Amino acid sequence: MKYYLYVFAIFCSSIICAQDCNSILLGEIVDFHDNSALSDATISITGKSASIVSDENGKFNFKNLCNGVLELEISHPECTTKFVTITINGDTYSEIRLEHHLEELKEVKVVGNVPKNTNSGQENILSMQDLERNSGNSLGDALKRIPGVSTLNTGGNIVKPIIQGLNGSRILILNNNVRMQDMEWGEEHAPNVDVNANQNISVIKGAAAIEFGGDAIGGVIVLEPLPVVRTDSLFGKTQLNLSSNGRGGNITSSLTKSYKSGLYIKAQGSYKILGDLEAPDYLLSNTGIKESGLSLNFGKRDFVQGWEGYYSYFNSEVGILRASHIGNIDDLILSINSQTPSIINDFTYDITQPNQEVTHHLAKLSYYRRFEGFGKWTIQYDFQKNRRFEYDIRVGDDVDKASLDLQLTTHSILSNLTFDAKQGLHIKVGGLGRFQSNFANPDTGVRRLIPDYDKYDFGLFTIGSYELNTDWTIDAGARYDFSRIDAKKFYRESRWEERGYDVDYANIVLEDLGTQLLTNPVFDYHNFSGTAGFHYEINENDHLRFNYAFSQRAPNPSELFSDGLHHSAARIELGDLRIKSETSSKFSASLERNTGTWGYSLAPYLNNIDDFIVLEPTGVEFTIRGAFPVWAYRQTNAVLLGVDTSVYNNWSSNIRTDHKFAWVKGTDIETDVPLINMPAANFTNSITYTNPKWNNFLVNLESQYVFKQTRYPSNIEVFSPQLQENVVLDINTPPDAYHLLSLNTEASFTLKNKNDLTVGLSATNLLNTNYRDYLNRQRYFVDDMGRNISLRLIFNY
Repeated sequence: MKYYLYVFAIFCSSIICAQDCNSILLGEIVDFHDNSALSDATISITGKSASIVSDENGKFNFKNLCNGVLELEISHPECTTKFVTITINGDTYSEIRLEHHLEELKEVKVVGNVPKNTNSGQENILSMQDLERNSGNSLGDALKRIPGVSTLNTGGNIVKPIIQGLNGSRILILNNNVRMQDMEWGEEHAPNVDVNANQNISVIKGAAAIEFGGDAIGGVIVLEPLPVVRTDSLFGKTQLNLSSNGRGGNITSSLTKSYKSGLYIKAQGSYKILGDLEAPDYLLSNTGIKESGLSLNFGKRDFVQGWEGYYSYFNSEVGILRASHIGNIDDLILSINSQTPSIINDFTYDITQPNQEVTHHLAKLSYYRRFEGFGKWTIQYDFQKNRRFEYDIRVGDDVDKASLDLQLTTHSILSNLTFDAKQGLHIKVGGLGRFQSNFANPDTGVRRLIPDYDKYDFGLFTIGSYELNTDWTIDAGARYDFSRIDAKKFYRESRWEERGYDVDYANIVLEDLGTQLLTNPVFDYHNFSGTAGFHYEINENDHLRFNYAFSQRAPNPSELFSDGLHHSAARIELGDLRIKSETSSKFSASLERNTGTWGYSLAPYLNNIDDFIVLEPTGVEFTIRGAFPVWAYRQTNAVLLGVDTSVYNNWSSNIRTDHKFAWVKGTDIETDVPLINMPAANFTNSITYTNPKWNNFLVNLESQYVFKQTRYPSNIEVFSPQLQENVVLDINTPPDAYHLLSLNTEASFTLKNKNDLTVGLSATNLLNTNYRDYLNRQRYFVDDMGRNISLRLIFNY
């Protein structure tokens, strides 16, 4: 029996030795997008030491292979590693495609100040460190770090960004690729976004990125969550901020779970509470805030296709300075002209009337798919619901009833195709459809400031960029937008005739109710936008960009229909049905240098805007709720000329200085009068010391000097019942220049993982300076915030 076993073993060995192992595998590595050959790719056979590198034509071969199944591992310095199973049956040929553009998979993090949404436009990116240091502040406060970005404030908690002199509906905010629809027309309506939910934030100045919207005459703010890399991991971050001014703070936390398959889920939440803020010499009564936010992001990404779901909830309850609501005209005159607050109460966390409460829901679903040798298709649906309550000081049965109750609901669908099959050429075409409905609740018992309306939007765009050579890149784009607003609005007959609507718009009256008229204004707007520019890489360190952008913006509902008391703004606002689209022609350029030692950016711009919509004070009216300034919309032709500059220098490996300057001049060219609410010139200097050996120790001292705005429209005259004569209301005169110091220091410590705990301490308005900012709407009544000392703890796990 033993003999037969030996014979059988020899027989099997001879069969194995006789197996054909003379097969050849011929392969070729190509780019998935444009079929171009990829050289220098490393190809290895799993389980064997054999490996080879693809040649200049992307080709490789393995010889003396046995028939059967084997697995190849293909890696490339600029590609995602790929595993491929191949069946060898004689001489075999296989073409293997790799994703050569890692940015398509969002696995390359953009750092520094390198534009990522436009080649030729002016774009700045906020650093992760700046975002963490502003975790307890608003989006507008965080963006003030960027030259050319300032803020329009209503106290210390309602902050709207201004980009190169423009704000409101002229600035588009993109939250995780969803255009925010949150009644941005109000000067005291802050963006309803949680700065902690997005860690990639960039600012595009002007309408260079028309993919996002042709009406972004001022610019685009792009907020994105951090990309999730395809790997098996679980990580999170919690940050706690405590503030002395307001005697409160905020906490935010996030947790991310990802899988190698491409699946991921991320949850984030935050809560903020502050009591009454303080000026250097007194409390600012009723200026507290309560804020909460929640976001959930989930999806699956792989090379060929992927999908994503996103939901965010944001709620904000904000007190409005009690001293800004005045009982009669003479008290209003006295308060504005004396600049002394009429009401100073004890500190409290309570928020009472006047105040506002806003809730914003945002949800989106998106899907993408790539097509071999062609490009990428994306489709997205998003939904938003914004509910705004504004409370005035009321008595009797209406004491707890809102004076303004608006509900804005928006549905959007957009799709685009990206063509990138040809090296150096990138083209994107797309379109969107949007339906929006606004409901103004009549149960407030107050004349509705904004009426019920339905709004329909349709848009088409195409953009492209082409690399002429290694130094020159050109880009261009065009866009068409159609908007229709269909409103139902009541007008007092006296106001209707006062504004001449009885002559120009008699055909839109649906019903005459005696003292009131029910009207049905329907307006269509056809707007066109275009952009063109170039990026010239002078050398490795120096870059020149130039862009021309033509853009049109349809008027928003506030500019058309406002007619009454805007309670949280503490003023009467009057729109105009005759207002038409604004048209902007903007020229911008930037010269940039970035080296390891020093660098600078010089960015001038000229923006000529026809039919520019201005909101300005015209008088005072007395209502049953008190005396309020009257602000009215009108149109004119305007020009904005300005420059943003920045310089940095690394004096050593430990010491760095930064210098930033911004200036803009806005003029009504029809009357040769300065435009209202133009930011004053400002100059910021800072010095930073870092020492990695001392637990990544950092200390930064910053000096900000804001010049006095010397260009402003004249003040207005109002009638004083007490004096029985007209007096000048000092409503336009800017306050004096001011200088502020701030200090920031931080260090990292190891608890479980390396440097997983960061402790920071900062102080703003370090010297507790008394000052008033021209762009703070409460400067008429009180000083700005005094010193604020903040402690922050950041724990990564």
